Amino acid sequence: MAYNFTQTKEEIEKTTTWLRGEFSGIRTGRASPSILDSVKVDAYGSDVPINQVASVSVEDARMIRITPWDMSQAKAIEKGIMLADLGLSVTVDDKGVRVVFPELTGERRVALMKIAKTKLEEARVAIRGERERTLKDIEKQEKDAEISEDDKFRLKTELQKIVDEASASFETLFTKKEKEISE
Repeated sequence: MAYNFTQTKEEIEKTTTWLRGEFSGIRTGRASPSILDSVKVDAYGSDVPINQVASVSVEDARMIRITPWDMSQAKAIEKGIMLADLGLSVTVDDKGVRVVFPELTGERRVALMKIAKTKLEEARVAIRGERERTLKDIEKQEKDAEISEDDKFRLKTELQKIVDEASASFETLFTKKEKEISE
């Protein structure tokens, strides 16, 4: 009998998406618009993401240009970025808002690596928890005589393969982020 690993795979995909998001929020020395995804701007009485009040583009390796659709929002955008405390330098000029990514110090790189490792470990823990939930379900099905003992061992092997693939995916994401931080 085939076991349905759909829920397990969905949880792994959610965790992978979460990890990608967390890694994109870790600032490196390179300009990346995704770091501003969590920034909210007070526009017309409500907090909205920057991409709903302006266009965001990369000007060069260390600078992002934010062009508000309504120039009266430039100060609110500047304030939102400053309140987010991302360690970025923000200035308002006649074209909009300029965000400069300062050079990373060695100390800051070490701190960012610790944060990235922590996020990686949180993802691993989430996957281990999902593996345990699935293993308990497989054990229960064997106990209830829904599957044979041979099927149980085959399913455990298949589950481990799925978990190993997810772990390898996490490692790849981490290695990429590690390279970005160290450059």
